Amino acid sequence: MALNLSQKKEVVAELADVAASAHSLIAAEYAGTTVEQLTAMRKKARENGVFLKVVKNTLAARAVEGTEFECTKDALVGPLLYAFSTEEPGAAGRLIKEFAKANDKLKPKVVAVGGQLYPASHVEVLASLPTLDQALAMLARVLAEPVTMFARAVKAVGEQQGGGEAAPAEAAAETA
Repeated sequence: MALNLSQKKEVVAELADVAASAHSLIAAEYAGTTVEQLTAMRKKARENGVFLKVVKNTLAARAVEGTEFECTKDALVGPLLYAFSTEEPGAAGRLIKEFAKANDKLKPKVVAVGGQLYPASHVEVLASLPTLDQALAMLARVLAEPVTMFARAVKAVGEQQGGGEAAPAEAAAETA
């Protein structure tokens, strides 16, 4: 179904709004993907903070103007599915990678992060980024390590002093 001018403006405005705050973008060829597969992908995308949209490349090119994804304008060729990571940078990469395993028709073509355009092979790199929860857990471990090492050192010093000679309270009881 063809869009009229006002509908096209709405689509461009919606995409521009998403692109302005998104962390990463993956454009993938989807020709040959079934409706059921696309529906499942859209459902999973909503659950994982990924904005998924199929639009004409000219509209997408207009929408990314003035954003960090403007670098993708010349690479937007052919029927493409656009996946913007809205919550964490690796979410779109994990989504596309997961669905590309089960569907050889879904092929990443463009990856953009931080104003840089990368080849399709960088979907693997993007997908391997930790989730927000994983990153916070790693940070907590790094921050807790010095405290843990200090506590172990204090305990070891206490054990060395307490094990070699009697504790002061015990020594006082023996002399009395």
